[in-house]
Amino acid sequence: MLSKKAKYGLKAMFYLADRFEKGPVLIADLAEEEHIPKKFLELILLELKRNGLLHSKMGKGGGYYLNKPPAEVTVGQVVRILDGPLAPIPCVSKTAYRKCDECDNERTCEIRKIMMQVREATAAILDHTSLKDAPRAQFEVARRK
Repeated sequence: MLSKKAKYGLKAMFYLADRFEKGPVLIADLAEEEHIPKKFLELILLELKRNGLLHSKMGKGGGYYLNKPPAEVTVGQVVRILDGPLAPIPCVSKTAYRKCDECDNERTCEIRKIMMQVREATAAILDHTSLKDAPRAQFEVARRK
């Protein structure tokens, strides 16, 4: 399940993608426009900055902005930074693999086989959807409901 942190992070990244190359965006403006608690948003943006997706500028005319063009940032990158691995169970994770304690044989485990398909399908969608590709209009319609 997508955490509130990742959901807010994605909303912020889509907002910044819409304003790419138009200058930095103030946290207060982004928080107000996207209805995200400002303090929580500060922590999220800092984490995205530490992981190279954002830059910030201090002082007058300062704020946050994307480090790369929106077409070069995937939804999968943002979700992994904010929520960790996409895998529903640790034995199918590519970045945080850990054998399940109760599993006798991974090769024959039916649960693992299914969860591997879930992880692969999720990764295929998230890693092939950039901030530019994402259907922003759907988010706008959903937000108005």
